[in-house]
Amino acid sequence: MIDIKFLRENPEIVKENIKKKFQDHKLVLVDEVIALDKESRELTVMQDELRSGRNSKSKEIGGLMAKGQKEEAEKLKKEVEEINQKLAANEGREEELKEEIKKRMMKIPNIMDASVPVGKDDSENVENEKFGEPVVPSYEIPHHADILESFGGLDKESAGRTSGNGFYYLLGDAARLHEAMLAYSRDFMIDKGFTYCIPPFMIRSDVVDGVMSFEELEAMMYKIEGEDLYLIRN
Repeated sequence: MIDIKFLRENPEIVKENIKKKFQDHKLVLVDEVIALDKESRELTVMQDELRSGRNSKSKEIGGLMAKGQKEEAEKLKKEVEEINQKLAANEGREEELKEEIKKRMMKIPNIMDASVPVGKDDSENVENEKFGEPVVPSYEIPHHADILESFGGLDKESAGRTSGNGFYYLLGDAARLHEAMLAYSRDFMIDKGFTYCIPPFMIRSDVVDGVMSFEELEAMMYKIEGEDLYLIRN
């Protein structure tokens, strides 16, 4: 997530970055954040002034009570109570502003590095390096799933009935090869000094705050209905 200080001082840079990502519908978020941030900072100043006034009056109350001037002290007590009510009301607004700012900041994309080429989709990708020439064989190249299926290593039909199109069961030696590759990778990394770890299969949304926007989170991760939990990829 972009530092709000950077956005506050460089709104045009942030807007230009949004345009480079072809997300013009998010441009309005920059102005909204600036307006909300301004209100939030003004409210913070007001709260500080109210607290300072309350402390000053509280000290006066003590002095008046010591002198026996109870009537004057009671007036100040009422003023202090009014200040407390204002502080409480403003605290609620402070929290609202923080939440509204965060909600918008999470949708504003991070600043791209200057070296990143701008393109609306992969058709405008820039080729940096090329090694050799692509070779197209004279025969038809079978899909890897068809190869696996040809020797009984994959079952798309059964998986389609249980999970829908695009899923498959790995069977027999293909399943064993899959596990063997995982075991090899695990042991290779352990030998390199890494600690083997099996994490929970679900995470809360705040874990990925700042990594992706809420819109991306909803589109790219499976959510547990009624819970703030998302399935990670295994």
